Amino acid sequence: MSAVDTTERTLDAVVALLDTAPGTLVLSGAGLSTESGIPDYRGPDGKRRVTPMQYRDFVGSSEARRRYWARAFVGWQNFSSAGPNAGHLAVARLQQAGHLGAIITQNVDELHQRAGAEDVIDLHGTLSQVVCLTCGDRSNRWELDERIRADNPDYGADTGEIRPDGDVTLDEVDVERFVVPRCLVCGEDTIKPDVVFFGESVPKDRVTRAFALTDQAPALLVLGSSLTVFSGYRFVRRAAKNGTPVGIVTLSPTRGDGEANVVLNAPLGDTLTAVADRLCG
Repeated sequence: MSAVDTTERTLDAVVALLDTAPGTLVLSGAGLSTESGIPDYRGPDGKRRVTPMQYRDFVGSSEARRRYWARAFVGWQNFSSAGPNAGHLAVARLQQAGHLGAIITQNVDELHQRAGAEDVIDLHGTLSQVVCLTCGDRSNRWELDERIRADNPDYGADTGEIRPDGDVTLDEVDVERFVVPRCLVCGEDTIKPDVVFFGESVPKDRVTRAFALTDQAPALLVLGSSLTVFSGYRFVRRAAKNGTPVGIVTLSPTRGDGEANVVLNAPLGDTLTAVADRLCG
């Protein structure tokens, strides 16, 4: 049964969990990156703030791909400039001191790595890489961005907006005039960011590795995930079934609170910095 509050006593319980379980596995979600200016998909009530691109729509329609890439081209300028926040830095610090082990992240921003963390599983992929669904060719997002700029020299629809998956909201007129990027190898317009879209399955090898880490972990610490999506929640269920201690630090209640040993609803940057200060000196 979880005990949810925001008191110093609960912070003590999180510190004690990590102090007694060196190499604790981390599962992080969008709430860890909100302090970097990247909003999460869901509000405190668990409902989606935005409607993301669905996998079936992306693969089934050239117009859907045009709409996605027009919005993503504009959004990438803001998304790619976001940097690690105090929470990411504290996680890296705790990992370097041995209190945390591997990190399974549901985020696609690579901010854990930029903060200095290692052994990170990008469960849902990363926006910095793209793949052609027709021929399998892979390249990085910055190279693609240069090509898109060359094909759309007068495309100045920057809204200043930033959304969880790196795109923005655009008027239809701006979408219609956008020139869609094509694969340099096969020439098709089926380039996709190397991330798991809604309605798409996480690659089996990633899931297998994440389950293996969960089975080996002395404890599991969930950071900034509502656990609404089963792709993350399943690791909490697996840990609880194994009898592995589970801690959760988020701003709001989560789907996994009933399976956790300690739940702390508090801002992640300040909380994780306080935990790192206590454990790392």
